[in-house]
Amino acid sequence: MPTKANPVDVHVGARVKLRRQLLGFSQTELGNALDLTFQQVQKYEKGTNRISASKLHKMAEVLDVPISFFFDGVEGTKTESESGDLDLMSRAETISLVRAYYLIEDEAVRRKVIELLRTLGKDTADA
Repeated sequence: MPTKANPVDVHVGARVKLRRQLLGFSQTELGNALDLTFQQVQKYEKGTNRISASKLHKMAEVLDVPISFFFDGVEGTKTESESGDLDLMSRAETISLVRAYYLIEDEAVRRKVIELLRTLGKDTADA
C-alpha cells in the first residue's frame, strides 16, 4: 500500500519547482547540475521522494537561494490566503511575468513597470 507524501516534502518540492521555473531551468538542466536524472527532480518536486540535507544544500547553491527559502511558509501556520499565494506564484503566467521583469536592465524602467501594473490593477478593481 503506497504511503501518502509528507506535507513538508510536498511543500519543499513545490518551492524547488517554483524557483527552478523562475530561473528558467528545465528539470533536465537542474538534474544535470545536481548529478540527478530529470525523473529524480520530478519526484523531488512532487514530494514523492525526500531531498537529503546535502542535496538540498546543493540545490540552494544551484538555485541561488538560502536553504530557508524551501521552508518558507511550512510552519503549519499558513493561512488559506498564503496557500493561494503559492498557487498564484506557481502559475505559468506569473513565472513568465517575473522572468520578463528581471530581463529589464534599467532599474528606473522596472520601477515604472511596477507603477504601471499597480495603476492597471486599481483600474480593474474600480470597474
